[in-house]
Amino acid sequence: MVVGKTNRSDLTDWIDNYIKRIRRYMPFEWVVVRDAKKTNKNNPEFIKNQEGIHIMNSVSPDDVLILLDERGKSYTSVAFSKFIEQKALQSTKSLVFCVGGAYGFSEKVRQRANGFISLSEMTFSHQMIRIFAIEQIYRALTIIKNEPYHNS
Repeated sequence: MVVGKTNRSDLTDWIDNYIKRIRRYMPFEWVVVRDAKKTNKNNPEFIKNQEGIHIMNSVSPDDVLILLDERGKSYTSVAFSKFIEQKALQSTKSLVFCVGGAYGFSEKVRQRANGFISLSEMTFSHQMIRIFAIEQIYRALTIIKNEPYHNS
């Protein structure tokens, strides 16, 4: 799940490619929730809260919600694959990774989350992190299947 559409066709092409690859391994849905309309009157907290409402309306109580957040736990690619495999073995109904908007997540979304993952200590745009996140999900699945993508 990501907040806001991207109008960058180069990013969309990469995302579409990884969605197709991931679907060879498992059911996968790319959900785009509406971002907040930004005006001069909006402050970051208001925007986070508005986007938080959209996120909360898009997850079900049974979903395991993992926020991609700079304060989250860091994993190597192999450890991340083990995380995903463990969730699958636990019969997790839906594992939802969420990329927030430019200002991050509201407090309500943070409280609802079942975990937090950091993809890097560096800061990336919320547009670019989509590519990194979906590629790491694909990489994790190839690691689980012991396929050569990870070290090729």
